[in-house]
Amino acid sequence: MAAVALRSCRRGLSQIISNGGVSSLSSTRGPNPVKCISGVRHKSTVQFATRPDLPKLAYRRVKGKSPGVVFLPGYGSSMNGQKAEALEEFCRSLGHAYLRFDYTGHGASEGVFAEGTIGTWKKDVLYVLDELVEGPQIMVGSSIGGWLMLLAAIARPEKTAALVGISTAADHLVTAFNTLPLETRKEFEERGVWTVPTRHSEDGEYRFNMAFLREAENHRVLQSPIPVTCPVRLLHGLKDEDVPWHVSMQVAERVLSGDVDVILRRHAQHRMAEKDDIKLIVYTIDDLIDKLTTMV
Repeated sequence: MAAVALRSCRRGLSQIISNGGVSSLSSTRGPNPVKCISGVRHKSTVQFATRPDLPKLAYRRVKGKSPGVVFLPGYGSSMNGQKAEALEEFCRSLGHAYLRFDYTGHGASEGVFAEGTIGTWKKDVLYVLDELVEGPQIMVGSSIGGWLMLLAAIARPEKTAALVGISTAADHLVTAFNTLPLETRKEFEERGVWTVPTRHSEDGEYRFNMAFLREAENHRVLQSPIPVTCPVRLLHGLKDEDVPWHVSMQVAERVLSGDVDVILRRHAQHRMAEKDDIKLIVYTIDDLIDKLTTMV
């Protein structure tokens, strides 16, 4: 099993994070440190990938050096969130390739959101890795994106350079439903829909039909060792009320990689979208790029 290192951040990072806002982000590598501005001044253009018999996928891509970075958003989220945009500007400043996209039924992509499944969105990620990027990627997955990143890494190890999970929700929907009291589960099963209160939806709740949950059962990863051997970084907030931080610990315990760090932030919430959260994400990726390019 993987050795799990609990740490607050890489050497010197805590001091850097404590100074200034997101606009002060910079890479500390090389003789000429590069500033990264949080506001994306030169946004990439939205493009659409046409797939035979499947909905078109909307994506934004920045060409650059390897390893590239691919951002996987959370459930119901789009590629236009704060984290996704901050990572684009950071990768652009370093000259590294970057891609962000919308899953089927999300954002600007085609498809019906309510008809999506974990399997549907896994296919989206695999298409991105197979057709839209070159070489191994650092996949950065937020929430359900963290679950999808693990599934993609298992399916495409040759395209996976490293993983960064943000509030990783591996198996979480299935686990949360299965741990409900039996009578409560029966009630939802009779209705055909499981409703979950949330602050992240305009309706104040997420609605998962039973078919979605049954399909999700086929993609569970925490029931056995996870055959992922690349570097893995798992960031989670102790104040996450949507996905408990111990899910990231379970992932760390099950991946086969010998290079696994779990970073717990005391005051961070599920989305990890505060300035200090985003800075930590960026510096974690910067550290991985440094590690991976040094290894070559």
